[in-house]
Amino acid sequence: MNLTAFLQLSWNSVVAPRDVARQLISLRLGQEALLLAFALVVVLNALLFGLTVLATPTSGASQSLLSSPLFFMILLGGALAITIVALTWVGRMLGGAGRIEDIAVLLIWMQALRVLVQIAMLVLLPLSMAFSAILVLAASVAGVWMLVHFIDEAHGFGNLLRALLVLILAVTGTALGLALFMSLIGATTMGLNGYV
Repeated sequence: MNLTAFLQLSWNSVVAPRDVARQLISLRLGQEALLLAFALVVVLNALLFGLTVLATPTSGASQSLLSSPLFFMILLGGALAITIVALTWVGRMLGGAGRIEDIAVLLIWMQALRVLVQIAMLVLLPLSMAFSAILVLAASVAGVWMLVHFIDEAHGFGNLLRALLVLILAVTGTALGLALFMSLIGATTMGLNGYV
């Protein structure tokens, strides 16, 4: 896929998310390709996160563990894996037919789009913090819009409200799973308590 096709698919993800979901699911990527793509988007997001931390004015909080690209990478990888499982499991519980591979390819794609947003944010940050904040807000709204349509398409609901319910339940489950994951890696003993 060349850059033009990538940018076109990115735009279509916002304006026609169902079509993009069908296109991505139809690729039927194997486990190795999905794991490689998963690792790639997590590492790229962590690198760009590190650059963003360097580009923003330093404060006491930015010197904490929360600003570490390595910690961010572990946290993002754990959160993404838990979210994939939660969206698959909750969707099936509510009558969906999505496979874990289908949900994985869609969420990995969303993380690739997040890389684009972070690059744009890094470009805007020196020019205007306000424009950068507006971009993040717009990307968050577009992300929820896409994700609800992606869930609906992957599980074959044909009902956006059911897909939204899956998202809400899965996010709740992910938050609980992430809390467990962080306690397993010792985040509660690594100085995070002071920042919560």
